[in-house]
Amino acid sequence: MERTFLPVDVKRVIAEHMTILNGLEAVQENVEVIREEIETAADHVIADEVLRILRDIPVEELNRNRGGIRVKALKDWGYDNIAHLVSLSVYSLSAIKGISEDTAYTIKDEVAKIANQARKGVKIKLSTDHRTSKSGELVAALYKYRRIQKLAEKAAWILQNNRQQIEYDLQDAAPGTANALKWVFLSKIKQRRSIDAYERLNEMLDSEYGTSSRKILQIKESLDFVDRETAWSEFARDSIRYINILEEVVPELLGNDDIIYGLPEDLASEIQDECFFPDGLKCKLRPYQEWGVKYILHQERVLLGDEMGLGKTVQSIATMVSLKNIGATHFVVVCPASVITNWCREIVKHSMLRAVKVHGTGRMEALRSWIRNGGVAVTTYETTGHFQLEEDFEFTMLTVDEAHYIKNENSQRSKNVRTLAEHAQRLLFMTGTALENKVDEMVSLISVLQPDVARRIMGMEALSAAPEFRRRVAPVYYRRKRTDVLTELPSLIESREWCTLSAQEEQVYEKAILDRHYAEARRVSWNIDDVSKSSKAKRVMEIVEEAESEQRKVIIFSFFLDTIRRVKELFGTRCMNPINGSVSVQRRQEIIDEFDKAPAGTVLVAQIQSGGTGLNIQSASVVIICEPQVKPSIENQAISRAYRMGQSRDVLVYRLLCENTIEERMVEILDKKQRIFDAFADKSVAAEESLELDQATFGKLIEEEIERINQKNKYSTPAGG
Repeated sequence: MERTFLPVDVKRVIAEHMTILNGLEAVQENVEVIREEIETAADHVIADEVLRILRDIPVEELNRNRGGIRVKALKDWGYDNIAHLVSLSVYSLSAIKGISEDTAYTIKDEVAKIANQARKGVKIKLSTDHRTSKSGELVAALYKYRRIQKLAEKAAWILQNNRQQIEYDLQDAAPGTANALKWVFLSKIKQRRSIDAYERLNEMLDSEYGTSSRKILQIKESLDFVDRETAWSEFARDSIRYINILEEVVPELLGNDDIIYGLPEDLASEIQDECFFPDGLKCKLRPYQEWGVKYILHQERVLLGDEMGLGKTVQSIATMVSLKNIGATHFVVVCPASVITNWCREIVKHSMLRAVKVHGTGRMEALRSWIRNGGVAVTTYETTGHFQLEEDFEFTMLTVDEAHYIKNENSQRSKNVRTLAEHAQRLLFMTGTALENKVDEMVSLISVLQPDVARRIMGMEALSAAPEFRRRVAPVYYRRKRTDVLTELPSLIESREWCTLSAQEEQVYEKAILDRHYAEARRVSWNIDDVSKSSKAKRVMEIVEEAESEQRKVIIFSFFLDTIRRVKELFGTRCMNPINGSVSVQRRQEIIDEFDKAPAGTVLVAQIQSGGTGLNIQSASVVIICEPQVKPSIENQAISRAYRMGQSRDVLVYRLLCENTIEERMVEILDKKQRIFDAFADKSVAAEESLELDQATFGKLIEEEIERINQKNKYSTPAGG
């Protein structure tokens, strides 16, 4: 049988397939190699941090536990802190006049003890704002690991589906490498098999198998030279995934290896086995968040008291997703009116669940739609009185946000929520307020959730800090602090707070737009006559109340002087004198000094152009920005007044926004500009300056808003229901 190919062709095809098979195997093996890279890089970061700590420890500490070491001799040689001694050998130390060999051994032992003690307290904290060569090495290794994991999964799939057939074909094709004389003496069967196998192998190189395999190997090769700037950019976009990898590979370095987060061991072991079904959840949970979800699922009726910024909302959403995956259809969220829009947006953003806003003029139709079709009914405390449900109607879970709103069981909203709770199979109360300091409120809420537990802790209020009290409330009350679960994350936690305009606010806003009054349009919600009825003002008061419960102070920024006056009016004596352009530099510093000495819950309000530069306000760890700025760099400068070297706490940033207003379009455009900048722009000052809304763009937004409002008013019907 005549060959239609040359032996060299067969050798080439066989070699290419062997390269692919071996390469795909190497990709899988590389996962372990890069895991070791992460461990090594993490050790380097820790070592760097330990050295930093040791630089602050004077050599005099060597004599703390024993005495007799001639510290002056060390200092005369320039060794004035413990870090200087870490790398010195016994020989080098004993060469110093006044230091014997025996003393040198003693010094090395003491230095090792101090270094080990420092090492125990060190936890990795990655931040794009505090890059070092060692942290860059770690982020690059995490970047490689994330990609090699995906490649390894693809490689495994390709090998599983193709390897056996390829190896058979390689064996059958091998005789085709023989010269013409040997070929003639092969049996017809072997010749036919060789030809068929060669043709299949050759075709496979141009198939999806060949294309995908070569792409995988090409990407693997590129991972040998990872650009750290690229790795940091990816980290900034998705830090949670990176931290999850680090936690998986070297959990003890993050301080999160104690996953039970303070629960009694018997309860923790039960929760560990609880099933969580995340299909349909669009975000990746941190381990502590997943643990919180399991706690909620297992205990069924609980009060989640995690500190601000730990993601109580997303834990609630994830719980609903898990329940939906086992057949649940109806859920309810009750929250303050100031955050109802935020809840609806978060549900849609983080899950496939249907959010139904039961509020305002269309509330009854929305309620009927929810009863018919299911989903998550999001409503306010005030609207719960309109939830007229059939006596036998049940839904799966009721989430009550800011649950301390119903601490007084005699108030109407408390009665309404408790009536609604009778229709719920599960209850989740949430509050960021530390109830350990308000035990009466805790008992009141627990009495709704688990009356037996409430009865067991009555009379123990004075012992709220005692281990026995915490053990008794553990089945129903769960609170974690950021310092316990977020030791590795950057200290800046930002969120957008979406508010819904009342009818009065909407009327004022629409007049400003139709009159083409730019400044008034940007002061949405703050420009109504009674500031206490402003939706943004209500949200600000809630944030400040929660901040006070966590012993935090708050700085509030606005571009507009009138808004600043409104905030001062809102908080009265709790608010320092405002800082604006007319306040002298000396007086500004005096105000900040007073703010530094003021108690938790104190508010400092400043014009963003004035308070955003030249001032250090580390005593504030909550930042509120009253309206979006046309130039994001102004916001960043303002935030950096609190989020800077010397800040000892996480900084929480809240950007207040109103839906269905020009603010929504402003942030959409600025987000788009930022994405384009991140992807393509040269990171220069000029490029950063381009990240702003110019006058022409803002004017265009005004015209679009005028058209939208006119269309809405044209088709609007009289308010009802």
